[in-house]
Amino acid sequence: MKTTKKLLALLFAGILSFALLAGCADDKASSKADEISSDVKTKINVAVIKGPSGIGMVNLMEENSEGFAANDYSFSIVSSPEEIVNKISSGQADLATPPTNLAAALYKNTSGKVQMLAASTTGVLYIMENGETIKSVADLKGKTIYSTGQGANPEYILNYILSQNGIDPKKDVTIEFRTENDELATLLATGTARIALVPEPFVTTVMTKNPDIRVALDITEEWENASGGESRLLMGCVIGRREFVDNNQEAVLEFLNEYKASIEKAISDVEGTAALCEKYGIIPKAAVAKAALPRCGLTYIDGQDMMEQIKGYFDVLFNANPKSVGGALPDEAFYYNPKK
Repeated sequence: MKTTKKLLALLFAGILSFALLAGCADDKASSKADEISSDVKTKINVAVIKGPSGIGMVNLMEENSEGFAANDYSFSIVSSPEEIVNKISSGQADLATPPTNLAAALYKNTSGKVQMLAASTTGVLYIMENGETIKSVADLKGKTIYSTGQGANPEYILNYILSQNGIDPKKDVTIEFRTENDELATLLATGTARIALVPEPFVTTVMTKNPDIRVALDITEEWENASGGESRLLMGCVIGRREFVDNNQEAVLEFLNEYKASIEKAISDVEGTAALCEKYGIIPKAAVAKAALPRCGLTYIDGQDMMEQIKGYFDVLFNANPKSVGGALPDEAFYYNPKK
């Protein structure tokens, strides 16, 4: 009887030891699997410009910081389009969020070494008024309009919309250009300027300083009206270095899926996204970001739809000043379309 009990005890101890060893082996295997999974993440350097074009990225930035992103992203926050050009041209950035016309110019100036992966923002320009006289574009005739962007997108966009509505930009209105949007905001807030073309987040800044100033016209809507719905005002995008894109197709597709989800979350979770805008330095204050977000034109358009919807915008810019898109309209190879 004692012998039987000893045998049973030894057998139980053996089974327990085996189970413990197996558990340790499983833990080691799981740890190793996690390590391998982390090792195979593709490293991607992303340059994100402050302001509306960077807002759509902040939820992905947060996921990345928590270790949940599909790729291993390194984000650099820049203040100007020129910094985007430098980082992409030097290879310091693999992906970036420039204005769409800058993307087209980069494509031309680098002999096709960049691709536009997706459009991420529509227009962020608005006609603001200290008063109640402007109800339509026609009401701008005879008025003085303050604006930034002389010889750049704001001027070309405003001129196109005015012209399409039968207003000669050189004869029927007076356009007063200023260098900085901060100055423009101050002119409006103090009443020096009564009508101005203003981008977000400066629209929100102006309305905070002077609640009597209102948004009179949404330039994105006016663009679509002026074009008869044949094109959209797509002003922000994400681009990639062609060499990187070609060599990392799966990682780029994972990025685009995550970027799209990040934009969708920015639209649905305004408060959370606004907090992240402040956290990552995209917009200085969460309160400003929260108020500005609904007017920042966040969207996600890729592939054939992206190409068809933006061509009319590039045509307008090219006709106004060929240098605004690099001196030539981009061909189809500029537009990334993994379905082809």
